[in-house]
Amino acid sequence: MSAQGGGERGGDRGGADRGGGDRGDRGGGDRGAGGDQKDRKRKESILDLSKYLDKPIRVKFSGGRETAGVLKGYDPLLNLVLDDTTEYMRDADDSYKLTEETRTLGLVVCRGTSVVLICPVEGMESIPNPFVAQDS
Repeated sequence: MSAQGGGERGGDRGGADRGGGDRGDRGGGDRGAGGDQKDRKRKESILDLSKYLDKPIRVKFSGGRETAGVLKGYDPLLNLVLDDTTEYMRDADDSYKLTEETRTLGLVVCRGTSVVLICPVEGMESIPNPFVAQDS
């Protein structure tokens, strides 16, 4: 019997070291990826949201929803945790137009794949659209 306890047949099956056996390559070995996974660099996020932690931000989502809240946490996939969150309600006739109506949501987790825009509340001001003809 082998030290792995597998007997004469299949001596290495189910052992502690299952990385890249020599038959079948089912152990998650190198797989021709050009080096170990440890050598690969981790992808860094483009945004540095750490400067906005515990500060109010406004978030726009795909589909037209808009919220504002205090950023409590985030991850590299842009999943956000917002506290004291308020949703700005949209017009029933025009889904891209916001109304003055809001609703309080409290603590929310926002899925990063649906986040379109993140901006700080402080230092933001509304300006007229320069691409639309202005009524004078």
